[in-house]
Amino acid sequence: MNGVDTVPTASPAVRYSRWAGLLIGAVATRIVGQAWDAEADIGVLYAIVAFGLCAIMGVLAGDALTARPRGPVRTAGLAPRQVRDYVPPRMTPFLIAQAGVVVVLVVAAAILARSDEASRAGHPLAFACQDGSVIGIRSWPGVHNGLPILTCLAVSTAACLWSLTWIARRPGDDQTRHDSALTVVAAWGLLVSALLLGIASTVSGDLMSTTCDGTLVRIGAALLWPTALVALVTVSWCLFTVISPKARVRR
Repeated sequence: MNGVDTVPTASPAVRYSRWAGLLIGAVATRIVGQAWDAEADIGVLYAIVAFGLCAIMGVLAGDALTARPRGPVRTAGLAPRQVRDYVPPRMTPFLIAQAGVVVVLVVAAAILARSDEASRAGHPLAFACQDGSVIGIRSWPGVHNGLPILTCLAVSTAACLWSLTWIARRPGDDQTRHDSALTVVAAWGLLVSALLLGIASTVSGDLMSTTCDGTLVRIGAALLWPTALVALVTVSWCLFTVISPKARVRR
């Protein structure tokens, strides 16, 4: 006869913390978007960072409120528990790869915009067309905009790594550790994939909206739009994972 083993859903405090992080992030997104120069689409990236950081803080706060096991706790084991044993095996490397793409795009944008920022205020990137005209793109994430983005990404990554290390080593059952690690990875992935979506879609949209048929336009059409579509799917998965209850039934 088949037995039913039900893993309980997350506690109300945990769910409220996650939703609070998302709601606060939505409010912060609106505030940051309104505070930024409306003519510069780069403000969208700062709004994404604000939303992602709030979502991560909500998940970490919820994990801190997770009830600890009561009664005697077994401490014996053949080997110490590792973080890689609890994070999702397929999605984690995929999110790490997306984070790498974000870093590459921001660094490349900073390098391309560096010389122009010193001479053309208000146009972080300018490139010449075949007809001799010069096109300027205001939403290109140059040095001054890229550095805060990378700093926030590094800080959030360190916080999530610390949380995953604590989850792997704290007392409790393996299923709870897997659920907590999954949510933390999804919250971090929400920031990473949303940043990738914002950068890829904003920059490629600006490039393709120009009348200049140059190399950057072709790169945007061939690489950045597909990258944005992949990031959009990842954002949906991460958001669903953060807000969904962790109930499972095993037969």
